[in-house]
Amino acid sequence: MASKISPDPFCLLLISSLIITRPLLCSSTSYIVYMGDRPKSEISASSLHLNMLQEVTGSNFSSKSLLHSFKRTFNGFVVMLSEGEVEKFAAMSSVVSVFPNRKKKLHTTRSWDFMGFPQEVQRTNVESNIIVGMLDTGIWPESESFNDAGFGPPPIKWKGSCQVSSNFSCNNKIIGAKYYRSDGIFNKSDVKSPRDSNGHGTHTASTAAGGSVSMASLYGLAMGTARGGVPSARIAVYKVCWLDGCWDADILAAFDDAIADGVDIISISIGSWEPHDYFNDSIAIGAFHAIKYGILTSTSGGNEGPGLATISNISPWSLSVAASTIDRKFLTKVLLGNSKAYENVMYPLIYGGDAPNITGNFNSSYSRFCFLNSLDPALVKGKIVLCDALLSGREPFFAGAAGAVMQDGGAKDVAKSFPLPVSYLGTREGRHIRSYMNSTSNATATIYKSNEENDTPAPRVVSFSSRGPNVFTPDILKPDIAAPGVDILAAWSPLSPVTRVIGDNRMVQYNIISGDINGPRPHATGAAAYVKSYHPTWSPVAIKSALMTTASPMKGGLDAEFAYGAGHINPVKAINPGLVYDAGPIDYIKFLCGQGYNRIAFYK
Repeated sequence: MASKISPDPFCLLLISSLIITRPLLCSSTSYIVYMGDRPKSEISASSLHLNMLQEVTGSNFSSKSLLHSFKRTFNGFVVMLSEGEVEKFAAMSSVVSVFPNRKKKLHTTRSWDFMGFPQEVQRTNVESNIIVGMLDTGIWPESESFNDAGFGPPPIKWKGSCQVSSNFSCNNKIIGAKYYRSDGIFNKSDVKSPRDSNGHGTHTASTAAGGSVSMASLYGLAMGTARGGVPSARIAVYKVCWLDGCWDADILAAFDDAIADGVDIISISIGSWEPHDYFNDSIAIGAFHAIKYGILTSTSGGNEGPGLATISNISPWSLSVAASTIDRKFLTKVLLGNSKAYENVMYPLIYGGDAPNITGNFNSSYSRFCFLNSLDPALVKGKIVLCDALLSGREPFFAGAAGAVMQDGGAKDVAKSFPLPVSYLGTREGRHIRSYMNSTSNATATIYKSNEENDTPAPRVVSFSSRGPNVFTPDILKPDIAAPGVDILAAWSPLSPVTRVIGDNRMVQYNIISGDINGPRPHATGAAAYVKSYHPTWSPVAIKSALMTTASPMKGGLDAEFAYGAGHINPVKAINPGLVYDAGPIDYIKFLCGQGYNRIAFYK
């Protein structure tokens, strides 16, 4: 269906198409009605939206159906609609697009040094006026990474606020914090404040803009000074993710506030399971309006790799970042009773083909993979379990195993924490272990403490990192750039166990994370903020250009640029790129026209 347009005070053009991506499974569900820029008239956005809702629903009108109005930097609302009502809204000339309120998912000591960005790098006083907006799971304000000692008051340009509660307050480092839940439905484990109970938001915020903290480590691993890319910058927190995920309505509400609050960079490590049309995607819409206000949005590419065309954040006006390795890896050695040792990257591992939970109706075809509840606690308690699949380690942990060794043919380029001692091996090593176990009636093994070693081939794009091309516009390269996203040490929320496994009561101040707690995007965010501190008048596209044109070349396989984009990020070179390519909203509008968007109108 053709796109819909509404009046705009800045004489810009908006284009889109309406795609209803899934059938309604009930009479009414949550939709986002997107209307482009703010209306020029002084009419209240909420009143306008209620009038539109009444026009569409008639006698079925209920103001409670209107869940949220976007009104600070763009126009639209979240509303409960039936399928027929969706079609009526889509036919309105003032509507750009209507799409379901979909759920999205959450996609250090050494990493900045590895990028050639040492702690003593030259900085400007402008850095303390840079405000980084983090759309994530919240933040743990008491972390030493967010200590505001030596900070003055927030920059004059700051227009935001802090949702202070009995368990949360801001300071001169974290200058603003809000949380969003448009439907008002919380899980009993959700913390109704900007406080982070997940760990993701705290980890990414400290990676991008955390202060310097010496002697940080995870149980002695990765010992060093933890710091962000712009340690003097301010942080504004927008909590949009909860136990059940991150919803489009809340993401758009946070973009609306962050833009109006006056942030300089928006950072978001969230994405869909699959890409969506540009104006049927909350992150693409939010980033489009951000760029009109001079704000660059840094997004994660995704964790669906290594297949091609798996990248989800693909809008040309945002910075999409792939995940790369650094020159550090963590190994966990397994010593067998026959004194032969094998080692590989720490990973979720388990075993139990000879220990099925028969009383639970599980046989060896399940227990060999150590599926949940498949192991007999009486047989595995106090023993090391060998598993034939890559899982989280929960089942051996719950069953009382002393440790687990896991073997399969998957990639072994990422470290992870587990609720019990674990090592992850390849199938060849796994066969040797099985052979040893079959050769004796008294097989024994020891799993040693993990240790840190150099990873000489780095940087390389990690297997989980989503690859291009851009499925909607193959001519636009995605991802844009690569940055460290593996084995990153950063601040953590003590409310979240180190492994996130319920029953693992180990709480830490700093955690090593890869993959879904994406490191590349906050590294790119910090680098972009660093460039802006040197060039505060540069446009978002100029900053993006500087990062891409100065990126270091990378070696790749057949996926090459579809894996790493322009190359590996180099913040120091980016402040003096020699040449930048610039663009603005009107250029992206012309681009969309060239892509065949079938209906357009000028904002007047």
